[in-house]
Parts: sequence; structure tokens; C-alpha cells
Amino acid sequence: MTVKGIDVSSYQSATFSTSGLDFVFVKATEGTSYVNPKMRDQVAHARAASLVVGFYHFLRPGSMKAQAAYFVEKAASAKGDPLFADWEDPGVSCADKDAFLAEVKRLRGATHRVGLYCNLDYWKRRDTTGNAGDALWIADYVTAARPRITAAWTFHQYTDRPLDTNVGKFADRAALRRWATGSTTSPSGPYTPPAFPAGLAPGKSKPSAKGLQRALKTCGFMPKSVKESDHYGPATQAAVARFHNAHPSYRAAGKKTDPAIGPRGWAYLHRLAYGN
Repeated sequence: MTVKGIDVSSYQSATFSTSGLDFVFVKATEGTSYVNPKMRDQVAHARAASLVVGFYHFLRPGSMKAQAAYFVEKAASAKGDPLFADWEDPGVSCADKDAFLAEVKRLRGATHRVGLYCNLDYWKRRDTTGNAGDALWIADYVTAARPRITAAWTFHQYTDRPLDTNVGKFADRAALRRWATGSTTSPSGPYTPPAFPAGLAPGKSKPSAKGLQRALKTCGFMPKSVKESDHYGPATQAAVARFHNAHPSYRAAGKKTDPAIGPRGWAYLHRLAYGN
């Protein structure tokens, strides 16, 4: 049995079809200067469909420690989202690849699976250590789930038409989620968002602003580097506006930009962040 997923980058829409999918791996970063401009919207779209979400970083020649730090800081990841090195640049050696995996593992290994994406040629002819971290994601355009390697694999990218499509070696989505996060859906039943807090508004200071900021970070609408605060300040307002741009039905009527979260948007944002 396998599960099915796709991987997306800025070349794909943020409203890709999620029909029949169990997971989506999103390009987050490249080198130390590029962030996928569609990442946050793509992630929110995938989470809204309850898919397992992962992230990958395209390796470039240079400092692997710097690239690992850049990746984990910029990726809109939540605890349990798999993180992958994308090894395709001929200027990146096997030793570089291993160094990157080790550094991401050091930085996020306690809360994330860390794996390797590469094609058949890189795995068979450039790799000399057999190190794929926690998971080998192999690209080989043959029959799904039959890559031409003897090593254990976890994900197989078997075609790029009409877009990159993959299978994972899991019985079902619950098994994939259990591998990724150590849990499946909540045993207590459907998730119930917390009640909308009174007085939460732009420019105001309320303890509930921190809960809003955490949910925005989990969904990828607010950078993780922003320090949480009781103040519903400009960074929070900008993140709420991004949430509304991705989900305009929760924006106030007649507004093109809306920095204020309302009760319906609050509930939906929390379901995206923490729901089953």
C-alpha cells in the first residue's frame, strides 16, 4: 500500500488540486537568498485539506551550516513536518549533502524528520555514503513504487507530468502522519477552536494576541523570527492580512486588505493550525 502526494514550488499555483492526495512537499528555500514567494499560501492550502505537509531546500554550493539555518528559519513548518535536502546541483558534493543533513538534524531533529531528495543518477553515481537521513525521497521516472534502487526508500517521485507526483511507502495517510509527527488524529474527536477572545483588535494589547501569533506562525503566515507579544502590532496585522488574502471569505466585506481577525476567521485559522 502507498499514499500519494505532489511537490510544488513557485512554478505551481497556490490553489493546486488536492483531490486524491495525502501529502504535499513545498519548496521553501534555495541557497541563502531565496524563499519561495508562494510557500505560505501553498502550505495553507494543503493544511486546509488536512494533508501532511513537508518542505525542501534546494542545495547550492557554499556553507552548508548557513543554508541549514536559513532553511529552518524561513520554512513555514510546524512541529512534525518532514524537512528535506534537495540535492541536484553538481557543485554540491556528497560530503556537503551529509553536512547539511547533519546540521538540519541538529537544529530540528528533535521535532522533525530530516531526509534527502535526489534523482537516480545522484544516488547511484554521486553518493558515496548512503546517507539519506531519516528518509530517502528518490526521483526515478518509472512505475510508481518501483524505483530502480536496492536501498530502502520512503518516497518515490515517479513522474513530472503534469507535475511532480510521488508515492510514499505507507499504508494510509494516518500511517504517514504517525511516522512524521508521532501521532494520528486527535483521540478526543474533532478539534474545537478556542472561543474568540474579547477585545482582540489591531493596535490593542491583549494576552490572546500571542495565541493568534502562534497560529499564524504554524500556518506559515507569520515568520518564526517575529517575537511573540501581547501587542497586536504591525507584524501581526500584516500576517492576518496574508491569511485573509489566502482565504478571502473571512475578510471583512468590501475590504481588499484586512488586518483584523474576526470570530469566523479566528476559528478557521485555528482549525488550519491545529485541527485534524
